[in-house]
Amino acid sequence: MQSWITSLSDRLADRRALRRWARVARDAGSVDKPLLRNARVRARQLRQQLDQVLFTADSRLALPALGSNTFQKPLHSDWAHRPEAWRGPLEPSGVASVRNATPFGDEVKLFHDCPLAEVAVRQVRNTREADLAPFGVALEVFGFEGSFLSFAVELPDGATDGLHRNHIVRLAVSAEAERPIEVFARLNIQHGPNHEQLPDKQTLGDGSVQFEFDLAYSNMNEKRVQKMWIDLVFGDPEMNQITLRDLTLYRYPRAEI
Repeated sequence: MQSWITSLSDRLADRRALRRWARVARDAGSVDKPLLRNARVRARQLRQQLDQVLFTADSRLALPALGSNTFQKPLHSDWAHRPEAWRGPLEPSGVASVRNATPFGDEVKLFHDCPLAEVAVRQVRNTREADLAPFGVALEVFGFEGSFLSFAVELPDGATDGLHRNHIVRLAVSAEAERPIEVFARLNIQHGPNHEQLPDKQTLGDGSVQFEFDLAYSNMNEKRVQKMWIDLVFGDPEMNQITLRDLTLYRYPRAEI
């Protein structure tokens, strides 16, 4: 198996093919169109295979590893989570002209009221050594004429197991942005027929920010909690690209005084 692409004959064949395609590229501007059309077909077939090799190699060799759930947790955390969009590959990996309430994987939905849907979202591979998440999520916004743009991130059942009002929920976001943007985060808690919301606001630029939600300031009924989710609302997103390199959530008990 180790010699599958390292034998002398394979290397010589690769060099000959590389020289042949270099000649084709050099002469593409002057050859007859029928020959050029045939070369284009063969080039596309070759590119498809090469792209697949590069994609698989980048996914396996780049850091961090696929499926990584490694991140720093606050002391005494009793629950932590990285949503799937930042943990493993999605299919499809991107959506252009995103419509309102478009799902992006099983845990994330994108909401907006822009009439022209000039919004695109795609999953990107994190390759920097500083990145702990395998993937990031890039949001590209063009001529935005709506009044709101938000991500809704649904949290798994483990987030509400044993949830008490002495808990603090922390949302940590690592981001890059073409220009700084204000982000309003809301922790939503459904308990029985009631819906509790805890807000926080930060400015996203290049770096990490944290949103904290102290459940002691809520009216949550601990015995009737059904589910939780996070809303990230982007203020004035027009003509901006925001890449959320990582998004993680933690739960830990507040210090008793």
